[in-house]
Amino acid sequence: MRPRVAVIMGGYTSEHNISMKSGAVVMAHIDRDAYEVYAVHIDKDVWLVEINGNWKPIDISDFSCDDIKFDVVFNAVHGAPGENGEIQKYFDSLGIPYTGCSAQLSSLTYNKYKTLEFLEPHGIAMAKRIVLTAKDAINTDKIVSTLGLPCFVKANQAGSSFGVSKVHKKEDLSKAIEFALKEDNTILIESFLEGIEVSIGVITYQDSVRVLAPTEIVTENGFFDFSAKYEGESAEITPARLTDAQHDALQRAAKKVYTTLGMKGLSRSDFIFVGDTPHFLEINTVPGLTEESLLPQQAKHAGISLKELFSNALVEAIEK
Repeated sequence: MRPRVAVIMGGYTSEHNISMKSGAVVMAHIDRDAYEVYAVHIDKDVWLVEINGNWKPIDISDFSCDDIKFDVVFNAVHGAPGENGEIQKYFDSLGIPYTGCSAQLSSLTYNKYKTLEFLEPHGIAMAKRIVLTAKDAINTDKIVSTLGLPCFVKANQAGSSFGVSKVHKKEDLSKAIEFALKEDNTILIESFLEGIEVSIGVITYQDSVRVLAPTEIVTENGFFDFSAKYEGESAEITPARLTDAQHDALQRAAKKVYTTLGMKGLSRSDFIFVGDTPHFLEINTVPGLTEESLLPQQAKHAGISLKELFSNALVEAIEK
């Protein structure tokens, strides 16, 4: 009997629609000969599963519907609850395996500031930063004197560049902070790093850590924002145009981030080069899987089909 797979998508954040697209790609490419596959939509009010063309509510007490129970979950939920450890804790409590990293690691990596603080002692280069909460007084003079201009203001726990602004003038800081606070009650402000921006996938594939070819991001938007990511307002070059020294340094740094964190499954990390040194920005533990997303591009360059990529993730989940 084929294992029953629940492909979960949606979620509670601004990334809901992107997650739905990722989930649709998983549904389109997953191996139907090996798995019995069901789409599950995760919304705040209700979780629904499609059975024979009909959408039915999931019984949250045991993640079942009618007589159908699931053997494994493919997690395609970006943001909460799929990327912050919340849904991982839920499945742990039921003993249902899932793709990706653990609840504890998901909780850590969803918090950009805590991830940076965790990695910095391990020799990972990164930008200067300040963290603020909604309750903190905003001292723009201190921010500018510490980080300089331009700088980046980010929601601390959000993805797909929601709540991110590049600030060139001190008088624009308060507006950028207010914008970021709409996504999260904690914000991260980082110094500007000028150089080549790249994103690189690191995955566990066939029981070993594999670093994929990096993608160079070229955008006129000032940074890799939502429009650049999902609306075609960037050029994405895979493999990135790097020197041998830069390529080797990036491969080492990306693998070090993955292994130091204790990652499993699919991931994509963002870096900016300052000279030949890659500076770590953040890691995505449930990376986008849409047709426009970077990880599928990088897997294709490595000769890994989406069917193979998704099957490998499910095998890893079942066996971990």
